Amino acid sequence: MPNNLGDLVRIFLELIRAALPVVFGFAVIVFLWGLVKFIFKLGGDEKAVVEGKKLMIWGLIALFVLVSFQAIISKVAGDLGVGGGNPARLLPQ
Repeated sequence: MPNNLGDLVRIFLELIRAALPVVFGFAVIVFLWGLVKFIFKLGGDEKAVVEGKKLMIWGLIALFVLVSFQAIISKVAGDLGVGGGNPARLLPQ
């Protein structure tokens, strides 16, 4: 059980450290799958090209949001004195 706000923030950061690589990997896979659909036009279908573009855009948006989220969390943790303000500390060691 957390005794103070610092302990609660540390628990929250540990949860983020565990989930961030999984979500980041999923976003990369979505982007790459869109790229494959776009390049190879799966079955010569024009619809696959449009869908590939959409997947690439959503993959890039997800990656941007994840990097921004990591920076925001790092800033808040640094301000509270529990994360050191270093974005790399959120990534698994």
